[in-house]
Amino acid sequence: MATQQTGESSSPQTGAHAVVANAIDPARRPDVLLRVRRDEGHEISAWWMIGAFVGVSAAVIGLLSFVPGGH
Repeated sequence: MATQQTGESSSPQTGAHAVVANAIDPARRPDVLLRVRRDEGHEISAWWMIGAFVGVSAAVIGLLSFVPGGH
């Protein structure tokens, strides 16, 4: 079946198209908690995420050493 696109630009947007067209940056919404609002174009270094992964992994391995039954 072929579909026709008649007057798509003049008709109101609905569904996902409307959501994308009206989207704002979620980090800038005032109701989002636990998210740092940074200046436009400012991004944290990837090394912070790598360091966080290594730190959490080390903490998990350290805590698992206290679990009895290991060899």
